[in-house]
Amino acid sequence: MGKMGEFMTELKLMVDAGKATAGAPLGPALGPTGVNIGEVVAQINAKTESLAGMKVPITLTINKDKTFEIKVGLPPISALITKEAKVTKGAGNPKTGIVGNITIDQVIKIGETKYDVLNAYNKKAVAKEVMGSCNSVGVTVEGMRGKDAIKALNEGKFDEHFK
Repeated sequence: MGKMGEFMTELKLMVDAGKATAGAPLGPALGPTGVNIGEVVAQINAKTESLAGMKVPITLTINKDKTFEIKVGLPPISALITKEAKVTKGAGNPKTGIVGNITIDQVIKIGETKYDVLNAYNKKAVAKEVMGSCNSVGVTVEGMRGKDAIKALNEGKFDEHFK
């Protein structure tokens, strides 16, 4: 047996969650590997359907015997925010534009989607990160700009959400 690298191929691709097809980028990338493209597409879609409507990073490891493993990454935090805010994209000028609003509970949900959050203290730290990202896409939190929401969080305004 040679080095591990000779026996497998690793592909990193961005796909439309739940809507991957045998077309680009998958088909052309998979063609030379000899794997069953339909099977790969079906598994990617099954694993990503809960994130439908978003682009997600996947890592596809193809073994020499044509078996494969799919690891689904998480979409960027900005994509999770715009999905929760039910907007198609962030503000053109996030400093002045506001495209949507999310609640503190949605902030916590995004944080839990993106990170394995263990306790209330970590949840607060993650919530601040999400709030900061809200600023960059022009989404308010409970009607406040991200930095103001972080200030309110620091002042204990949302404590009851972190029990």
